[in-house]
Amino acid sequence: MKKFFALALVLLSVLSLSAQTAQEPVDQAAVQKIREEGLNKSQVMNTAFYLTDVAGPRLANSPGLKRAEEWAAATLKGYGLQNVAIEPWGKFGRGWEIEKNYVAMRVPYYHALIAAPKAWTPGTNGPIKAQVVAIKVDSTLDLSKLKGTLAGKVIIFDIPAAIATTFKSDGSRYTEEELAKIAEPAAPRAGNAAPFSSQMAAFTKLRALRNQLNELLVQEKVGLLLSNGRGSHGTFFTSNGASYAADAKPVAPELEVSQEDYLRILRLVKAGQSVEIEADIQTRFIDNDLQGYNVIAEIPGTDKKLKDQIVMLGGHIDSWHAATGATDNAAGTAVMMEAVRILKAAGFKPKRTIRIALWSAEEQGLFGSRNYVLKYFGDPKTMELKPDQAKVSAYYNLDNGTGKIRGVYLQGNEAIAPIFKAWLSPFADLGATTLTPRNTGGTDHLAFDAVGIPGFQFIQDGIEYNTRTHHTNMDTYDRLIEDDLKQAATIVASFVYHTAQRAEMLPRKELPKPQASR
Repeated sequence: MKKFFALALVLLSVLSLSAQTAQEPVDQAAVQKIREEGLNKSQVMNTAFYLTDVAGPRLANSPGLKRAEEWAAATLKGYGLQNVAIEPWGKFGRGWEIEKNYVAMRVPYYHALIAAPKAWTPGTNGPIKAQVVAIKVDSTLDLSKLKGTLAGKVIIFDIPAAIATTFKSDGSRYTEEELAKIAEPAAPRAGNAAPFSSQMAAFTKLRALRNQLNELLVQEKVGLLLSNGRGSHGTFFTSNGASYAADAKPVAPELEVSQEDYLRILRLVKAGQSVEIEADIQTRFIDNDLQGYNVIAEIPGTDKKLKDQIVMLGGHIDSWHAATGATDNAAGTAVMMEAVRILKAAGFKPKRTIRIALWSAEEQGLFGSRNYVLKYFGDPKTMELKPDQAKVSAYYNLDNGTGKIRGVYLQGNEAIAPIFKAWLSPFADLGATTLTPRNTGGTDHLAFDAVGIPGFQFIQDGIEYNTRTHHTNMDTYDRLIEDDLKQAATIVASFVYHTAQRAEMLPRKELPKPQASR
């Protein structure tokens, strides 16, 4: 019996050694260097400060975005990166910025409104003072009755809206139970297409009516439109009110208004109270350069056989305009810039080339990353691939706010799970442990995944992203959490390092089918 147990122990020892040998290697010495630099010598908040407070709002093709791109390129060059370029990706359209934004209710009493112009809308052509008129946009609206009645007026839309008190915190971190659910494969979607089709038909009809109304409002030369900015506690969500195209149709001046102010005005008007607004809105269009640009920089590879292969990381540097785009996405940009700074400061000489990309016009449809992929790697519509598509081992993205990294969305690439599990293991003490086969949408990793390049977005704590900062007037530097950004930059740097040093490129999924045939 003793011999049996002794033999069993030997076999168990051999099996354990075999499993360890097969496990993805982790360079613990490199990890320690990365942790020391990333957690104790970080510059990530200084980077975020320049991207937000100094550069200002970074709407696509705006002066603020150009300031940020030029600063980022100079900073990356200062870190010692090479082949630094502000590289055009194709035609975008006009830039735009706010030069003055004053609006207040003067009757029945004075009240300064929380509001900002919608992107790419004109100003008021000087100060205005006008009565507010409410219009209900539904099937009962008769546009012919409005003709000749709206010149110079301030228009508010009578919509069903209310502010509900919530007893939940605006900010949150994932619990272990929530992370466990995220780690599970997504359940197949179930639903009835008929109600959805009916809803879409109703939406399309209402949208057509609103477009006709917009044309009438321009013809009538209304003074100003007020739109409900949703949100609460003075937070409003912003968007564009017109196209950025050089030949865009004219629109009326339009403000996104905090919901508290919006509903107050609407209640007064509907109750028959006279409401008067004064405003002086000045906006500026920039059309001297219609090209869009990405910031690109590299740490060249050093291995003779592997230096032509690439590891990419990035995030979008553009933002919306009502604030300074801190969590969306100065946070991701600052983390990725910090990750390459860490690698340079630690003195690493990567085998593969490491390339950072800071994308523009992500907010309008991932334009910067999609056009970059189209130029260098392939066309997802036809799946005609270029030679460099086969040279990219992975693309890592960060674009879900200030929250720390809790793991990785594998994008259905389950073969990569044991590799990432090993690479996450040194950061379990920092809260990063979760892998899920799921995809998260809406970020620049999708451009790479669409042509078969392993592209990944990290799982991040939500913090206040969807409740308070994402596309809002409150997305400022003050909403950033320093320790979270340090943690994220440290983990990204380690993932990029290990991808660059790995003997083989990362495993790939089956190539997607051409999008045109879907």
